[in-house]
Amino acid sequence: MNRIDLTFKSLREQKKKAFIAFITAGDPDLKTTHDLVLAFEKAGVDIIELGVPFSDPMADGPTIQASSMRALQKGTSLTKVLDLVKSLRTQTQIPIALMTYTNIIFHYGDEKFVKDAKACGVDGIIIPDLPVTEAHVLTTAAKKADLSTVFFIAPTTSDERAKQIADASSGFIYYVSITGVTGARQATPVTTFKHLKKIKTFITKPVCVGFGISTAEQVKSVSKVADGVIVGSAIVKEILKYSNDKNLVSKVAKFVQSLAAAR
Repeated sequence: MNRIDLTFKSLREQKKKAFIAFITAGDPDLKTTHDLVLAFEKAGVDIIELGVPFSDPMADGPTIQASSMRALQKGTSLTKVLDLVKSLRTQTQIPIALMTYTNIIFHYGDEKFVKDAKACGVDGIIIPDLPVTEAHVLTTAAKKADLSTVFFIAPTTSDERAKQIADASSGFIYYVSITGVTGARQATPVTTFKHLKKIKTFITKPVCVGFGISTAEQVKSVSKVADGVIVGSAIVKEILKYSNDKNLVSKVAKFVQSLAAAR
């Protein structure tokens, strides 16, 4: 078992839910990203979802798209993100999953990517635009390396398809709470809870809910039915808000702590 598996095992034993925080690597710069990860761990975050900036992040809304562009303009690349994780591993063992896109991995090479990611201390891969039916090369290599592969289930996913996705997933399953792109919303659709309860009757792996969750109240309500909650855009907005503040890390960490405490 890797760090992600061990974290969920520990949380289950404690009857707790996971809080997963997304940030875009390199926004506003890699040094700040490094410091944010360490601060988030102290703030109660269980798993870090580290976004690899990409020029066409099709699953992301305006907030994360803009953070990707800012990171790319700073020269952030996959290689630099892997180096960041390697550096973090000298100071923390918090589970880290990279959120990236198929083109980046295809260009890098599936097997080489898995090998290098594992060597640097990455625990999982989240690829929103890679269907499970096209992921055999990646999942085979990842399984050998004990690297989790996280796939997505949406509100529109059929039970048959959900079972197929669950079989291909390891670490956890990413449940998309809305039909659309990432972005903070003020309420979680009621249908999310209904569909989530249904798929939880035949899926035994951890299911974590993301997309649109931005408030402590939402974190609390979703935690009642899910194994974990993922917050991204709301955190990225806070980073942008304090981008010129020397206390950026502490202020964003305080916000994250308020969300993590709600689960």
